[in-house]
Amino acid sequence: MEIKNCVAIVTGGASGLGEACVRQLVKDKAKVSIFDFAQDRGMRVASDLGDSVIFCKADVADETDVAAAIDETVNAFGTIHVTINCAGVGTPEKMLGKDGPMVMENFYRTLRINLGGTINVIRLVAEKMANNSPNPDGERGVVINTSSIAAFEGQIGQVAYSASKAAIAGITLPIAREFADYGIRVMTIAPGLFDTPMMAGLSEEVKQALGKMIPFPKRLGYPSEYALMVKHIIENPVLNGETIRLDSAIRMAAR
Repeated sequence: MEIKNCVAIVTGGASGLGEACVRQLVKDKAKVSIFDFAQDRGMRVASDLGDSVIFCKADVADETDVAAAIDETVNAFGTIHVTINCAGVGTPEKMLGKDGPMVMENFYRTLRINLGGTINVIRLVAEKMANNSPNPDGERGVVINTSSIAAFEGQIGQVAYSASKAAIAGITLPIAREFADYGIRVMTIAPGLFDTPMMAGLSEEVKQALGKMIPFPKRLGYPSEYALMVKHIIENPVLNGETIRLDSAIRMAAR
């Protein structure tokens, strides 16, 4: 799909990987709608990038919020061609901690936002994408989800996060198979260690130590590098139904 003049939704687009995607898409002449709960940050990003970007405050796991944000996007830009799901949380918690067993509400919250939010957005945007005019390949839309290497090598304390991210990898192929009839591709990226707001609480010393664990290049990934993978997926029509590890060859240890 050609990025120029396409309309994209980026969930979690107010910061981190999502913000980098927004900036890359605008650079490539797309129109972008940011779905995020962080209104101040989202409005700043939209204001910084001009008329080709709007901000819609939305909880991705809330059906009413997402439906309203999709309508706002279609009203502003006419349709939706691309959706990039970057919204997510990753609060660590052990199964058996100092205060006793894991709090199930915390587990369900992570699943609700990471997995439920991804599915909620996909199902609602697909209805709009299916009505697009097809390009010469018959393509009407592209959906890109965000998993994590924690889906495959979850560390101690990552039970909820790993479960949600493994599920995102797991839904990729069945949705891609279903959406093939509509000309909508579905891909997932599983990033490794990236320098995002989830890392914001770590000192520079700790970040450098994490970087030394990575085979090559020996540093945290840049959000802009995630955005470059998103760009390639959008533009390469035979990428479909797959999860791509974007991890500099790291395989995580138990802790």
